Order: sequence, then structure tokens, then C-alpha cells
Amino acid sequence: MSTQQPAMQIPAQLVKELRERTGAGFSDCRAALLEADGVMDKAVEILRKKGQAAAAKKATREATEGLVGSYIHAGGKIGVLVEVNCESDFVARTEAFQQLCHDIAMHIAALDPKYVRREEVTPEMLEKEREIYRAQAQATGKPEAVVEKIVNGKMEKFYEENCLYEQHYIKDEGVSIGEMVKSAIAKLGENITIRRFARFKVGEIAESSTGTAGFGNPVPEPVNV
Repeated sequence: MSTQQPAMQIPAQLVKELRERTGAGFSDCRAALLEADGVMDKAVEILRKKGQAAAAKKATREATEGLVGSYIHAGGKIGVLVEVNCESDFVARTEAFQQLCHDIAMHIAALDPKYVRREEVTPEMLEKEREIYRAQAQATGKPEAVVEKIVNGKMEKFYEENCLYEQHYIKDEGVSIGEMVKSAIAKLGENITIRRFARFKVGEIAESSTGTAGFGNPVPEPVNV
């Protein structure tokens, strides 16, 4: 006689709630809830990990379509243009992709990143920041090994504050912009990458950098995530 337990019954309302929270398909949500024994937060985490894995596979594919998103803030005093690439014009025309472009542009207007990715920070800038952080840490009199840990921690904070992909999304600080892009890749089924942006503020003198270079200026090829 078989002692196999019957499969757990997942209420349709629970599947619906998970779909609303994650944007994943019905079958994926049901499978995640079964794996998580019906625990919602655990199911969300399962879908998130699967989405990240799927995004990593798609990240090697070429993304040459997309949109230039825009956002105007503070009574017309701040404006942003951001180029977000995907693989097809079909995805570029979807409401979800257009909303992603808008949200990224709004985030740039609010947090003013200086670079798109950490790879774009110049060696000269990195060395300058390291020297400052090292001097500050050495002034505390701590051992050299501790000083090095402090410097490394401050450098990670520098990336988080200045690089768009590393920044925490202005409307959800539990998610970075890079993670938000990965979620969009998993949801839309195509590679998506932020290529470049320009942020304008009335009366502000423009600084030359990779992330904020004007759209008419040459920029390096995007690095897929």
C-alpha cells in the first residue's frame, strides 16, 4: 500500500496574490507556493532566485532595441533622458518596459547618479577616493588590517551612492536598480540594459562623465548584467 501524501492544495486566491506581488505566471506561482508549503514570503524568494537565474542566462544576448525614457521634475527645473535597451521593438512598446524607463528616469532625477555602472568609474577617481578614505581611517589609529577593511567598506558605499545600477530604488529601498532591471528581464523574457543617461538641472554646470554624457557624445558599449 502506498503511503505517499496527497499534493498540497493551493488556493487560487493565494496564487493570484503572488502573481500580483511578483508579476510571474500562474504556473510558476503555483509551483513556487507548492515548494514553499504555501508560505507567501518564501514563495516570493523562490521566484526571485529563479528570476535572477533566468536573467543571468539572457544577459549574454544582444540588446539593440529600446526606448529613450524621460522625466521632468520640480516645476521644470530638473529633467532626465535615459536610454534603456531591450532585444525587440515588441518588448520596447509594452507598458511594462515603458514604465521601467519612466521609473529609472524618475530615480535619476531624484538621486543624481554620476555613472551607470561601477566599471565606468575612472582609476584616477577611485585612487582619489581611496586616499581620502585611507587618511580618514588612519587618523583613528586603528591597525592597518582594520584600516583596509574600513577603506573597502567606504569604497562599496561610494559605488552604491554614485553608480546607477548600485543605487537603491527611490520608491523601494529594498531593491537596487540592478535588481529591478533583472526582475524586468525575468518578466519580459529579454535582455535589458541601461545604456546611458543625461540629467539636467537649471543653472547647474554640466560635468563630463560616462553616465551623464550628452546623448550626442560617444559612449562606451553597454556592459550586460
